[in-house]
Amino acid sequence: MQATNTTVDPTEVAKFEAMAAEWWDPNGKFKPLHMLNPCRLDYITTQIAAEFNRDLSKARPFAGLRLLDIGCGGGLLSEPMARLGADVVGADAAGGNLPVARIHAEQSGLKIEYRHTTAESMAEAGEQFDVVLNMEVVEHVADPLSYMIACQKLLKSSGLHICSTINRNPKSFAVAILGAEYVMRWLPKGTHEWHKFITPVELISLIEKSGLTPVDRKGFVFNPISWQWSISDKDLSVNYVTASTKA
Repeated sequence: MQATNTTVDPTEVAKFEAMAAEWWDPNGKFKPLHMLNPCRLDYITTQIAAEFNRDLSKARPFAGLRLLDIGCGGGLLSEPMARLGADVVGADAAGGNLPVARIHAEQSGLKIEYRHTTAESMAEAGEQFDVVLNMEVVEHVADPLSYMIACQKLLKSSGLHICSTINRNPKSFAVAILGAEYVMRWLPKGTHEWHKFITPVELISLIEKSGLTPVDRKGFVFNPISWQWSISDKDLSVNYVTASTKA
């Protein structure tokens, strides 16, 4: 299987570059990610610890693991992974995000290698990682299968791939687009395109076709009463996440 040279959608890149300066503002345009981040981190750290037999009570439990945060944005996931001891590379096709990410990491005393590049370019260069974080990216690329093949190539044997995205159904349209973009105005209108959302069945198929083996999937569920996110074993109706491994 061959990946195309790039699956980057220039229109999608431009959307996020326009918001780059607000990455670390918890009340700015990335407020939904700040709210979701503790839930994402809980899932990610639990999966990595289980796969690599790491003790999360230790100071730097992910020491010795090389981790790629593809579509890293301002570094909302790269930074906590670095604090946990991982050797982190943050990659983003939107170059405007990276100065913000670099400055924030430096101010936080963290060593993170940020690159303006794509999954395909890194795969073609032979880069490999123990863990690839692929969070909220696949619904923004031009060719999801080619992109997933590139992510698979970036994993070492026995590596772990964690991928989250948004389901495609009437509820996700109401919540992720009408609710987040038009009612709550958490995101600029047009940030997401409903037809690009991916159902769990479709994502599992993409994962398997890319050469990975799915091992887990969970939902991220928002409670409007407690105003908090939680992980669900059953509710994958809007936001959801998967874990898969490479033989």
